[in-house]
Amino acid sequence: MKHSSRRDFLVGAAAALSAGYAAAAGSAPTARVHAPWALPPKRPIKAIENMWIPLNDGTRLAMRLWLPADAERTPVPVVLEYLPYRKRDGVRTRDQSWAESFTPYGFGFARVDIRGTGESDGVLLGEYLQQEQDDGVEIVAWLAKQPWCDGNIGMRGISWSGFNTLQIAARAPPALKAIMSQCATDNRYTDDAHYAGGALILNNYEWGAEFKQVMVLPPDPELVGDRWREMWLERLKATPPVLATWLSHQRYDSFWQHGSVALDYSRIKCPAYIVDGQVDAYRDFLPRLLTHLKVPRKGLMGPWGHQYPQLANPGPGLDWVHEEVRWWSQWLKGRDTGIMREPMLRAYMERATAAEVWPDDVPGRWVAEPAWPSPRIARMVLFLNADGLGHARGPDTVRPCKSQETLGLTKREWFPFNLNIELPKDQTADDLRSLSFDSQPLERAVEILGQPVVRIRVKSDQPVAKLAVRLNEVKADGQSWNVSYGLLNLTHRNGHEIPAPLEIGKVYDVEVPCYFTAHRFEPGSRIRVAVSESLWPLAWPSPRPVTLEITAGASSLALPVRPHEASDQTIDVPMLRNRMQRRVAADPEYLERAQVTITGPDAQGRVLIHKLLRGAPETFPDIGTTVTESSDRILSITEGDPNSSVWRVESSTHIQRGDWITTVVAAAELTSTAEAFRLQESVKAIEGDNTVFERNWDNRIPRDWM
Repeated sequence: MKHSSRRDFLVGAAAALSAGYAAAAGSAPTARVHAPWALPPKRPIKAIENMWIPLNDGTRLAMRLWLPADAERTPVPVVLEYLPYRKRDGVRTRDQSWAESFTPYGFGFARVDIRGTGESDGVLLGEYLQQEQDDGVEIVAWLAKQPWCDGNIGMRGISWSGFNTLQIAARAPPALKAIMSQCATDNRYTDDAHYAGGALILNNYEWGAEFKQVMVLPPDPELVGDRWREMWLERLKATPPVLATWLSHQRYDSFWQHGSVALDYSRIKCPAYIVDGQVDAYRDFLPRLLTHLKVPRKGLMGPWGHQYPQLANPGPGLDWVHEEVRWWSQWLKGRDTGIMREPMLRAYMERATAAEVWPDDVPGRWVAEPAWPSPRIARMVLFLNADGLGHARGPDTVRPCKSQETLGLTKREWFPFNLNIELPKDQTADDLRSLSFDSQPLERAVEILGQPVVRIRVKSDQPVAKLAVRLNEVKADGQSWNVSYGLLNLTHRNGHEIPAPLEIGKVYDVEVPCYFTAHRFEPGSRIRVAVSESLWPLAWPSPRPVTLEITAGASSLALPVRPHEASDQTIDVPMLRNRMQRRVAADPEYLERAQVTITGPDAQGRVLIHKLLRGAPETFPDIGTTVTESSDRILSITEGDPNSSVWRVESSTHIQRGDWITTVVAAAELTSTAEAFRLQESVKAIEGDNTVFERNWDNRIPRDWM
């Protein structure tokens, strides 16, 4: 498994699945609530390496297709996954593993590359564009008309393809009968890799350098012929400075509203299954969709990160082919599989955080809620008093909270890609520098399911400031582990569309929602709320040093407490256990490919983080192609100087088959003054030893109350 990109995270250890899900060590079906549902008999399948989908404007999109061998005689429903991560040599192994496990149960599986990626014609100019949606609607209609399809189409996907699954469902193409969206979002501003709580986040730049490669990697000459170089240069010449585009939209404007289905949930007309994991940064979309959609719907929240349940990291995972065959049989074949008689939401109630146990499976159990929001979830309010968290409000006490540019090193990732280095560590070092409020040791367990919310009474000496809130469990041994957290740019206190500066010296009561979680605080532990102005490098610093005044007593924490039930239902899907344990044991170099070094603070107070992600070469024997990815990230800042922050990222992808050798290198660097950002971007393309294209951008972008 490689470690260098969002795409790699999706690939996971897909090769390990080729032996079949049931062979996984430790997998065993759990007790079932309803009468067991059996998978149908398997059918022989066939794979088509490449097929062209003609669009109305003459563009051809490239598709890899798997079908039951007799589909021309007995047409089947087709499930579509539509994304830019190169079906030919990007997520090839993952796609093939899934198709060979899923298609034998009587479905087609179509993997289509977005316009301008892989072997598809055209250029890709940005994320989730109108053109992408229009093409997707055409794809659905085209698939439904093919002789091997019975006219019923489903869409599935994770991350990018989870996003456009929702976006195309909102267009309501007639043949689209159901969807399954995983690790995605309904709001592109609040819950994608750009901004969090109205604050600019590091993943924006890490993803931007990787996305640049997605936009400009070459098509494969074996599929497109001699025109491959012409197509490649067309992509390179057309690509925009995408990071500058994102940074030019620092508020929730029409740019981000496009493709955000949260603006009108009623546009989604078909049944929806929403899936995510507690380590994933996108997880808040799941409870929102369950709350606001009016169609038949289900949700599942596992313990894993940004991955499909069968590739769960961390575990335990699920034999997901079993669940998807049930879902698609219900809605594409009209068979009652019992899936809709089960609870609307299942969630994995963790007894420890993933950071404490990785690579072991997260300890816990599955719990179920018949509906969401659940009327059984009660709000427990704890006041942030001067002497700690308490059920009764204490006297109002003002406490200073100064920005500290190097505070946040224990919680530096919004989106953990490489769990061995990017899960939050013991939070104690940052807790000691924060305003921390502890409960008394718990006499009994407290289980929460939902979004904790912290209400803070605050005053600032600057017009632009942030609040970072971390909800931790302090174990009996004194270690502090992050359960959830929230971040708010205080100029966005009234919403993200029209930020407004703080009035210096004015008192505000603000809410900081924390990420959705299912967690059991154990007896003897303490609940801790740690409040700070800074959270670097996860978020870019405020433009000037800040001193906040937090009013203890008037501030509080609301926990969504779920009653513990001995009769909690278990999940009706076979579980896969200890996958990551086996993965690490089988590959001694696994942990060495992702390395992070933190140095400082030095005599000047400077801290430097160097993160090196070296992908192992991945060879696809059936096509003879080898792909190698790597990324080098250097982050630095000096205590007391918010505008000393530097984020520098360089990512590369090398593709080789015989004498066809191409390399793309993309880089970005962000710095700032109190008034503006400076953003430098570059892309370079190399064929063999010759540079065939190179371009640099240098943009100054005003800070918009950021």
